[in-house]
Amino acid sequence: MTEKIAIVGVGAMGGAIAKGLYNTKQYQLLGLNPVNPRVTQLAEDLEMTVVNDPAALVNLAPGLVILTTPAPLTVATARSLANLPTTTPVVSAAAGITQEQLQAVLGDRPLATMIPNTPVAVNAGAIGLALPQEMVEPAGTLIKEVLGSLGTVIEVKEADLDVVGVIGGCGPAFVDVMMDALSDGAVKHGLNRQVAYQVIAAMVAGTGKLALETGLAPALLRDQVASPGGTTIRGIDALEQHGFRAGLIEAVDQASGGHYVDQAPTPGR
Repeated sequence: MTEKIAIVGVGAMGGAIAKGLYNTKQYQLLGLNPVNPRVTQLAEDLEMTVVNDPAALVNLAPGLVILTTPAPLTVATARSLANLPTTTPVVSAAAGITQEQLQAVLGDRPLATMIPNTPVAVNAGAIGLALPQEMVEPAGTLIKEVLGSLGTVIEVKEADLDVVGVIGGCGPAFVDVMMDALSDGAVKHGLNRQVAYQVIAAMVAGTGKLALETGLAPALLRDQVASPGGTTIRGIDALEQHGFRAGLIEAVDQASGGHYVDQAPTPGR
């Protein structure tokens, strides 16, 4: 029997998750959202049943619920779903909303928190997932299987989800800025813009895949390309002179609210 997956809040992130799940052809998609022409069209495209009332969603008996509502609305929305069976797992993608806050309104049921990013739409997402230690089975396995179909799932402590959200969630926009700048450089040297976009997107995808599959530190992968006296190291030197690395660190700081955690080093590391 096909698992029913409900997406509560079919905005940008909810829509991206729905597209990724639809691509797998493994799940029956349900949605909860106020009446919205964009969502109506998306539901038609993805063969998704969308309702506008929480009670109607409960009656559809989803096997897993994913909350992608704006954070200020998430707890109230979760409360409206309290009549779901206590065995139904709920995963929240709302930044800053804790498992404890959700437990207070949803009671004793399997709960997890995550931070996904928009590449889940093409099943290439980076998904930070915090599962409580007391997560019961088969809920934990189901959550990891569903999210794993959307990309790479990285299990972290709940306290680390905020910075995971900055790197994984804001990071694609930082990379987009870099890609746009690289395309300008390519066009400056005579390359067609669309060809430049193709080359750059393939380069970024391949670089990320190489890092994931080899497990090598980025610095080691860089050294495999930057030969002594070569073109790459000259380009890296230009990046350093223009504050590329410092700019990225500052971008993470600012996206984190201008704060960072100063942690003592872990013994032995």
